[in-house]
Parts: sequence; C-alpha cells; structure tokens
Amino acid sequence: MDHMLSRSAEDLYWMSRYVERAENTARFLDVSYRMSLLPNDRDDETLHWGPAIAIGPNPEQFYESYGEATPENVMYYMALDPENPSSIYSSMCSARENARAQRTMITTEMWEGLNYVWIEMRDLNREKINEMGLRSFFDWIKERSHLFRGVTFGTMLRDEAYQFVRLGGFIERADSTARLLDVKYHVLLPSAEAVGGAQDYYQWGAILKCTSAFTSYQKIYRGELTPARIAEMLILRDDVARSLRMCMIAVTDTLDILAPDRNLECKRIAGRIHADLQYATIDDVFEQGLHEFLEDFVVRNARIGSQLQTDFLMSPVVEPA
Repeated sequence: MDHMLSRSAEDLYWMSRYVERAENTARFLDVSYRMSLLPNDRDDETLHWGPAIAIGPNPEQFYESYGEATPENVMYYMALDPENPSSIYSSMCSARENARAQRTMITTEMWEGLNYVWIEMRDLNREKINEMGLRSFFDWIKERSHLFRGVTFGTMLRDEAYQFVRLGGFIERADSTARLLDVKYHVLLPSAEAVGGAQDYYQWGAILKCTSAFTSYQKIYRGELTPARIAEMLILRDDVARSLRMCMIAVTDTLDILAPDRNLECKRIAGRIHADLQYATIDDVFEQGLHEFLEDFVVRNARIGSQLQTDFLMSPVVEPA
C-alpha cells in the first residue's frame, strides 16, 4: 500500500464491487422471474417480486417512487432506473467511471470490456429488454461480468491494484449470496404443507441455478434438494465458488497480502468471520436461526468494507446506499 495512492485503490475496489453488483442484481431478478413462473395458490404477482426489493439496500426509495412491486416496476427499478444507485444501469455506469479514472492502473482489455458494456447498456430500454427476453438479458449481464473477471485474471499484473480489485469483488459477492439465501429462507418461507413439495423443490432449484451451484450440488450430495444441504453448501463449504466461507477465505488471504505485517482492524473483523464459518456446523447455523445468521453476516461483512475505508482507502465512510 506504500506504493499505491489510496484514491487509486478506492477506485479499483469500487470498480470491482460495481461489476459484481450488476451481476448479482441480475441474479436476484433471475430468481424472482423463475419463481414467478411457478403456479401458486395466491393470485399475487408481488409474491416473488417484492423480495427482490426487500433484499436491496433501500427498499423505501422504490415504494416511494413506484408504489407497488409489480414485475414491470421491479424490473425497471433494478435494471434500468438511473435514480437507483444499485440498479444494473447505475452499477455499470459507476464501474466504468471508476475504471476511466484509473486507466493507467488497469489493462487495455479491462477498460475496453467495461466501456463496451456501458455503450450497449446506455441504449437499453424496457422495449429492447422485452424483445431480448428477460432470461437473455440476465444471461447477458452475467456473461459480461464473467468476461470482465476473466480478462482481469488473465491480463492484470499481480500487484496491489489487482489485490484491491479482487477484494472488492469477494466482499460484494459474499453480501449477495447471504441476501439471496435470505430471500428463500425468510421472505419466501413456505407454509408447512408446502415444505418438500413441488413448489419448494422448484424454488430451491432456482436458488442453486442462480448462484451457479446446481451442478456442484449434484456432484457433492448426489441426492434430493434439502434446505440443510443447500444452506451448508452456500454458507460453510470452502470449495464452492460463491459460498460465504469461500469469499471470506479470499478476503482474508488478500488482506494478508496487502498488509502482511500490520495488525489492522479490517483484518481482525474478516479473520473472526472466517473462523466462525470455518468451525461452524449447519446445526449451529440453524440453532441460531438462519435468517438471524444471514442478517448478522451481512452486517459484519459490511463492517469489513467500512473498516477498509479507514485502514486503506480515502475516506472513513460506509458504502453508498
């Protein structure tokens, strides 16, 4: 960090977070869309779209502007609304602006990839997304994010700049996985008679597919989808790409590379979360209450990001809503 300006570190950290956030927002919307296709007893189209708003950083803003969580309103707000700082549109815009400010710190391929996505993104509207199809739009966003991550991994020097890019991505991904799981477990908790039924199975399958974990689940467990196994896989396993534990391993490793001889508060917070995930069992998680566990994780993960501002970056502030 001695060789790198904190402004550059901050821009690269947030560039990575915003790209990951755009992808994760597409994943949230994909879950809502898949679940909305399943017939249910309630004639209520907000059943599957309201949770997409509930897990966001500022649900009050949505209801003040739109009033009702209809599919059309939620889609526009989370995908294209420039007034929503966490929409896919806003996230890609912010990622590009951060990248533009640090053109000399990233590779040409990284810049061109982000710039290309932004040029296409700014021309999108409701009609074009409907023509493309919702699933195709979600896939396009995820593919652009994957491409950016692959180009970053394949072209960037393994210096401090790279470590801040990596750090931002994993902190954002951990937040996303926890929030996505909480939608299913807390907001969409089925009635007793629905547990284990076709609707319950379909919802769990949607969660796994939207975290790109369905194939991994089949390889690990080779059996039916159960809540305990899915929670265990996405929270506690260290070999699943989007699990909370995998993200925390990456965060603690990266912080050790950035500050190997410094006893920083952000390292202590991350190390404690990592240790809790390493030694917990899924029974421990359920004993605490899954919603409570996930809610606590989101708060603690955000504390890492906030502390990073103090320990490394320009200003000691909490991330923007």
